[in-house]
This record gives sequence, structure tokens and C-alpha cells, in this order.
Amino acid sequence: MSEFRILAISGSLRKGSFNTAALRAAQELAPPGVSIEIAEIGDFPMYNDDIREKAYPESVTRVRKQIAESDAVLFATPEYNYSVSAPLKNAFDWISRPPNQPLMNKPVAIISASAGPIGGTRAQYHLRHMFVATNSHPLNNPQVMIGGAASKFDENGKFNDAVGRELIQQLIEALVIWSNKLRGKS
Repeated sequence: MSEFRILAISGSLRKGSFNTAALRAAQELAPPGVSIEIAEIGDFPMYNDDIREKAYPESVTRVRKQIAESDAVLFATPEYNYSVSAPLKNAFDWISRPPNQPLMNKPVAIISASAGPIGGTRAQYHLRHMFVATNSHPLNNPQVMIGGAASKFDENGKFNDAVGRELIQQLIEALVIWSNKLRGKS
């Protein structure tokens, strides 16, 4: 059986990002046969359709190709002003444009981490709404929302919350099952 490939995208560009750290925890917790690669979106220019009509920037082309070649996509979103971050929205706008929209019919899952008590719930809701435009297939459960994130990651960015680690592991396993079901491999 070939390896199941998940592309992970963090909506935070911050060096000490809890969301990127949560994706590193997902890499660590992935079961055998599952690989998780974290994409780089920090080099995307601001979306401008005049640029897109001429040619996609190399950075965007790179991530679009990574998505197309993946079996599923895992997003990690911080919550900024009750919604997704500007870098994530910008990346989504670039990725979702034709031709050959790589998120079209793609299985996706979401993790969120925030300093606040509800762990990015509102950002997750907004991201789910954005998936309607790409006809992506979000995994509904388990939901991973890491509230009070500053107390759940150590000084090296390692996720140390036992319940949260178990939920991330369950999410990865469920994403593989969901993806296979959508492809008729259940």
C-alpha cells in the first residue's frame, strides 16, 4: 500500500506559531503509512487577479502542486478578529482560482489554536464556509480546537496537552478513513 500524503497549511506566519506547532504535533502523531508535509505560504504575494491572469507566482504554483499531489489537506488556523488570518485567506484566494483548482473535491480537516478560551472556533467556522466555494469535503469530527494555547505548548513548541494530542491523533486517523471513503476505498 502506498503512503497516504497529507499537506498541512498553517495560517500563521509567526515564528513561534501555536498553529504551526500543532501541525508539527500532527506530524509526530501520524500513524505508520501517513506522511504530513507542512507547506510554506509566507512567500505568497497579496492576491491580485491581474497577476494571476498573467501567470501564477512560483510560490503559489508550488503549493497548488503540493495540494494536487496530496491525498488530503490539513489546515491550522489562528483566530484573528473572529475569523481566519489574512495570510490564510490570501493563500486560500490564490489556491482556489482556476484552472485546475487543487482543493476541488479534496478531503480537508482543520485544527485551530488560539490564546483565547474557545481555541479558534469562529475561525474554523469561517474556514468551513470557505470550503463551500471549492467544494472541498471537510471532516466534521473530531474537532480540534486548542484554547489557552500558550499553556499547552512548551518553550520549544512541543504540544504537551494529553487530551489534545489524542484528539490530533484521532483527527489524522479519521481524515485517512474519510479520504478513503470519499475515493470509494472504504
